[in-house]
Amino acid sequence: MQIAASVLVALVALIHVYILVLEMFLWDTPRGQKAFGLTPEFAKESKALAANQGLYNGFLAAGLVYGLVRQDFGATVLFLVFVIIAGIYGTLTASRKILFVQVLPGAVALAAVLLAG
Repeated sequence: MQIAASVLVALVALIHVYILVLEMFLWDTPRGQKAFGLTPEFAKESKALAANQGLYNGFLAAGLVYGLVRQDFGATVLFLVFVIIAGIYGTLTASRKILFVQVLPGAVALAAVLLAG
């Protein structure tokens, strides 16, 4: 079970690295606009805000990687909870898609970590 939990945590970390790339570097490209349903005008106007969001997603990924590398149960649980809370807020305020992209994987990984711990 420990291996499965680690794989799921790594997957959540990779999801957040991908979100970082989309928000920090691809926001105003066709790929970023398609991913977030943006018009070119809105993407250009909100690029700095998106980069800030991307940085926070990077912090979530870094915390999860730290927990994995150090095999730190507490840090892993803490950052998975952060992922879930951020995802719930995003679901309620931005897009329901976040529930499936962020909250569900985070919750599954958290359950696996708690069962393995």
